[in-house]
Formats: sequence, structure tokens, C-alpha cells
Amino acid sequence: MRPVLAVLRSEIRSVGRGLAAPSSVLSKRNWWGPRDLSFSAINRGQQNQDSAPETSKPRILITGSLGQLGKGLGRLLRQQYGKDNVIMSDILSGSNAKEARQTGPYIYTDVLDFKNLQEIVVNHRVDWLVHLSALLSAVGETNVPLAIRVNIEGFHNVLELAKQYRLKLFVPSTIGAFGPSAPRNPTPDVTIQRPRTIYGVTKVHAELMGEYYNHKFGLDFRSLRFPGVISADTNPGGGTTDYACQIFHDALQSGHHTCFLGADTRLPMMYVDDCLRSIAEYLVVPDDRLKLRTYNVQAMSFTPAEIAEEIRKHIPEFQISYRPDSRQQIADSWPMVFDDSGARADWGWRHNYDLSKLVRVMLKFLAPKYGKTIPNL
Repeated sequence: MRPVLAVLRSEIRSVGRGLAAPSSVLSKRNWWGPRDLSFSAINRGQQNQDSAPETSKPRILITGSLGQLGKGLGRLLRQQYGKDNVIMSDILSGSNAKEARQTGPYIYTDVLDFKNLQEIVVNHRVDWLVHLSALLSAVGETNVPLAIRVNIEGFHNVLELAKQYRLKLFVPSTIGAFGPSAPRNPTPDVTIQRPRTIYGVTKVHAELMGEYYNHKFGLDFRSLRFPGVISADTNPGGGTTDYACQIFHDALQSGHHTCFLGADTRLPMMYVDDCLRSIAEYLVVPDDRLKLRTYNVQAMSFTPAEIAEEIRKHIPEFQISYRPDSRQQIADSWPMVFDDSGARADWGWRHNYDLSKLVRVMLKFLAPKYGKTIPNL
């Protein structure tokens, strides 16, 4: 395997070749000039969407759309903007993409292929780009060169396309963007970061590059730092907070969960519905209301012991044991509580799910899968 520096040099040359778009392709954007002007109504608020004609709604490309957030976000945005206006994409095909194809357009897309992304943006007249493709924390640590390619080169590709074609660009960030030298309880929007995972480093890179492109080129870049996101309809994807999803499956299937974090490891969390709603709401906030390009958002903060105790209220026989692994060191460098007062003040962020409601909805959703009936949910 080539040294990482050599890989980076090679990939920088590759990206450089891709960034120069042919004039014949760039000129296609001129077809849409009047269409772009109509989106000022969208930026005045979501209330205009229900009555707006289909052609006046934005066309949205979602990369990495078959992951934990992408499937749900695709469904939500298709409900809001029309199924044909939301193009889902990923590097998966066949049965993996069946649901996405049944409910609207789906395209096989590799975010490392600049020219392919460019063709999609032009041919589908994309206006907003939601970039979800990334290697998560624990997976990234096992393959740093690949994480650099996907999380940095892939991001550079969509960033440059957003600049060239004047797209609104949303890229999620993470609690992993902070390291042990950051204040942990609470962690504010603006503070020292210095993460110690490649995932966190690439997310800080994305935050700063997006802010720079906003300042330098006027790019409408937006990012939200998410805590651990808990959902029932997708499998855990290799993140350090994924125990908070797996614990429900184990509680229903075997009655016992072995946690890879210690009992008192406190981390910020949110239910997926709150997470997806925060993206949809943030995308339509008027630009002049945003004091930052990246905001913290969260709903709750708990430890493995606390969520286990909440589960026992519904499954009294549930047991948990602790066997911390390499992810413990990652978790110990992350925020314990997010300060999301900026998002609440600037654009009205509010969560709907606390720990009690989260546990009830997860058990209610998953119990039928394991042939269980739990009363009083």
C-alpha cells in the first residue's frame, strides 16, 4: 500500500483534473436562470411549499441516501417537495436501492467521480445538494486512507459543484468534530475542536471549508453537528454511539446487551425523526437569520446505564453488561452535552423526543419484528 502522503498527492491531482468544468457544460446552467429566482419564496419559509406548483420547488440531490439518515430524509423531502424533485443516490444498487427506486428517482453515484456528479447536477437541474456520504468514526479508524478519500475528496467534489452551479449545500457534522481539549459539558457552537479521529478531522475540514466558501464565494453552505442519532428502521452503521440503537434489538431478541462503552459514558443523542426534521427546517431558514454556518443540535444526553434503566420500565428482565473496546477512547474525547442554544435562538430549533419517549417509540416499532408485545407503549 502506498504511503498516505502519496495517496493524498495522487488524489489532489485527480481532484484538480475534475474541477475544471468544460464551458459547454457550465453554459447549461444558463437554461435555469429564471428558475433560480423563484427560490427566494422557498427561503422565506416552509409555509409556501404546500401551495407552490411542482415546477417551483427545488430539485434536491442526496448523496449517501441509503444510510441511516438518507432513507428517512429522502422520504421526508419527497413528501414536502414531490417525489420527482428529490434524487436519491448512493454506491449501492439492486435490492439495496429497491425502496428508493419505488418512491422516486434513484441514481448509482460514486462521490469520488467528479464528472459523474457533474452530469447528474446538470442533467437533473439540481438546486440543493445534501451530502451524506461519509465513513463514520469507528469504520474510519480502521481504514484511514479510504476515510480521507471519501470524507475529504468526496466533499471537495460536491463543494466545488455547489460553487460552480450556485447550489445550496448541506453537509452534516458531528459530535466527533470535537476532541478532549474542548469543553465537554456543555460544548458550545464555537470553541476549540481538535478531534482525534479521522472522521472528526474530516468533519472539521468540511465545516471550515464550507464557511470559507460562504465568505469567499457567497456559497449557501449549511451544516448541523449531530449527536448520536437513534433509529429503528436502519441497521447500526459503525459509529461510536451505535450501542444506543443495538441495545433495543438485543433487549427484544435476547434480553441482554453487551455494551462496548462503560456504564457512565454520557453522550448527547437524538431520535432520528428530530434529526431529519432539523435538516428540513434548517434548509429553508432565510439566510439573513443565520449567524453561523454550523450549529449544534441535540435532544437529550444519557449514559448506557440510564437508557438500560429506562428500557427496564417496559422489559423488567432486561440485563446489560459492559465490555469497553476501542470506541471507549473515542467516546471519552467527545462532548457529554451539546449546547444548542444558538440553533434554538437563531432559527427556532426544538426537539420533540426525550429519553422516555425515545424508548417507547423504539420498542413499539421493533417489538413486532421479534414477535413481542409490550403493553402500555
